[in-house]
Amino acid sequence: MSRIVNPVLTGFHADPALLRVGEYFYIANSTFEWYPGVELHRSKDLAHWEALPSPLRERRLLDMEGERSSCGVWAPCLSYGDGLFWLVYSNVRTWNAGPWKDCSNYLTTAPSIEGPWSDPVFLNCSGFDPSLFHDDDGKKWLVNMEWDYRQSADPEGPQFTGILLQEYNAVAQKLSGPVRKIFTGSPIGCVEGPHLYKRNRWYYLLTAEGGTVYQHAATVARSPSIEGPYVIHPHNPLISSRDRPELRLQKAGHASWCETADGRTYMAYLCGRPLAGTKNCVLGRETAIAELIWYEGWPYVKGEDGGRQHYPADSFEAPLQNAGTASPAPAMEQRYAFDGPAIHGDFKTLRIPADPERYSLSERPGCLRLHGGQSPVSPYGQTLLARRQTDFSFEAETCVDFTPHSFQELAGLCWRYDERNQYLLAVTHDETRGRTLTVLSMIAGRFSREEGPVLPEDGPVWLGLSVRDLSGVFRYSTDGAHFPDVGKALDSRVLSDEFDTLGFTGAFVGMFCVDTARYEAVADFKYFLYRR
Repeated sequence: MSRIVNPVLTGFHADPALLRVGEYFYIANSTFEWYPGVELHRSKDLAHWEALPSPLRERRLLDMEGERSSCGVWAPCLSYGDGLFWLVYSNVRTWNAGPWKDCSNYLTTAPSIEGPWSDPVFLNCSGFDPSLFHDDDGKKWLVNMEWDYRQSADPEGPQFTGILLQEYNAVAQKLSGPVRKIFTGSPIGCVEGPHLYKRNRWYYLLTAEGGTVYQHAATVARSPSIEGPYVIHPHNPLISSRDRPELRLQKAGHASWCETADGRTYMAYLCGRPLAGTKNCVLGRETAIAELIWYEGWPYVKGEDGGRQHYPADSFEAPLQNAGTASPAPAMEQRYAFDGPAIHGDFKTLRIPADPERYSLSERPGCLRLHGGQSPVSPYGQTLLARRQTDFSFEAETCVDFTPHSFQELAGLCWRYDERNQYLLAVTHDETRGRTLTVLSMIAGRFSREEGPVLPEDGPVWLGLSVRDLSGVFRYSTDGAHFPDVGKALDSRVLSDEFDTLGFTGAFVGMFCVDTARYEAVADFKYFLYRR
């Protein structure tokens, strides 16, 4: 039997929700402040994953303007029932600005995984990570974690106070009946990310615990009644990397499972791969898969030797129908042209959709024209188009035609984690030197700049980034052939959840245009290249 190598979705793909409908498996992932919201993939074999259009790609479904970094879409849940796909998700407005978390939870449905998705239905805001369960008697139940702001004054306080259950009335499109707290978690603490399942008349509650750091875990409990009481797995946690520094896959937790057509159970879970010799997971939290085996009515992770274990494995056994396949190697090089009708789905914007008037493929045919937006630290109106970093070592390159007339106009290549931690290679203007290159850095919110070479007065400039594990360096060219380095070495560790304040995303690389004088400057990008 062939084996599939983990992770199956590399780079920032957190909080996976796994679903099977017919011959396809689906995974939905969190996207936080990146737009469009909710990343979707499908596969027939758990090895080869096809990206699908994100469901929350219209402002009527998701508007995150003004939200801080790592707010936005948390832990979506994708389910299927009554001939529809059901997607529930949080739009977290605030989470790190005081004791409160503003967590609006919504539901949208679609007859096809590619849409159209219905107008969102507001569910509740008592806590984040909503999940919808379709019982075999036709009832539908929402579960979400509860956040108690009163405990936040105590650093060790139990703000995660349990999992709430309430029935959802699909006809009235609202929650109804009493709210019940069905689970307060295990001694691991920080119970969140709930999913409900039913198997052989038992209700199983799968939750995330331990926070999204190195003590992360997935906990499972069961009950003969959906309302509980729920008894915790006798060998909890179900999966975790805690206290096992030798493992390649760290941070294992926040999971969901589904069954194959032949009755096997597979679980998707998040993990992190730190840079060698560090605790920094620059690629963010990724998605891995494990097969579960059942023993005395309880699930266990199936180890590479076929036995029961509680920690992640580097690979998992392929489904029976998938014999002979293995994880595909990603393309060595992805070159994105801007001569089509739409921007490639790998690219993301911040908080709101890419307005065609600011991200234009038609104003200069064959180019992506970016109109200058707000500064690189603004939670409003940045003009930025970026894709995930999916490899520890990679190269990125673009060619930009941009003639700035002020130091307030700049465009170029960015390598970023969030507004507080990012590197920018900018074509800009200096009053005495003319058109120049400048390296701008934000590290833990502290700004610095390093002047680069003077450029010709006009004409294209090639900008590049070469990253090798722990460090990167910008480079440039005026002829497209010779690429000297620009500036000092860049520390990769800066672009991770573990650096500075806690965050939940991962590193991105892309193109930007800023005009803090008039929002009128334009930069034309001829292509974008990502090579591992």
